[in-house]
Amino acid sequence: MDQDKLEKQLGQFKKTCREAGFKLTYQRQEIYRELICSDDHPSAETLHMRLTKKMPMLSLDTVYRTLATFVRIGLIQKVETIESQARFDAREERHHHAICNQCNEIINFYCTSIDELQLPEALRSWGKIDRRDLVVYGICRKCLKNKLSKI
Repeated sequence: MDQDKLEKQLGQFKKTCREAGFKLTYQRQEIYRELICSDDHPSAETLHMRLTKKMPMLSLDTVYRTLATFVRIGLIQKVETIESQARFDAREERHHHAICNQCNEIINFYCTSIDELQLPEALRSWGKIDRRDLVVYGICRKCLKNKLSKI
């Protein structure tokens, strides 16, 4: 991520936290910074492992609670996986996810037609829809190639 985009996203992070009444501690800022610099949609455990090199006293519980708060105030997105381990994403652009059922790699993809899709009447009359997320599950090209090479 280029420095200008990083600074802009960190500025928005600080503004959102202030508006939500959420204190800007060093630990919270570093958790968010690590997340926005990650392309691999890390789990709380992965973030904790990366951050304890810089902050040895950081607890896993702090990472979990901070991520839950970030999700609640709309700073990040929680991506549910089939292995029941949530992964996290701080990308600002509207996007969706594809998850490999074998290696658990998660990639982002963009599809405006999904975002503009007419919802069924049952959903339209249900209430206010805040966000639409599509998660596609399958087997990535690398895993398919490995599978074929073993045959």
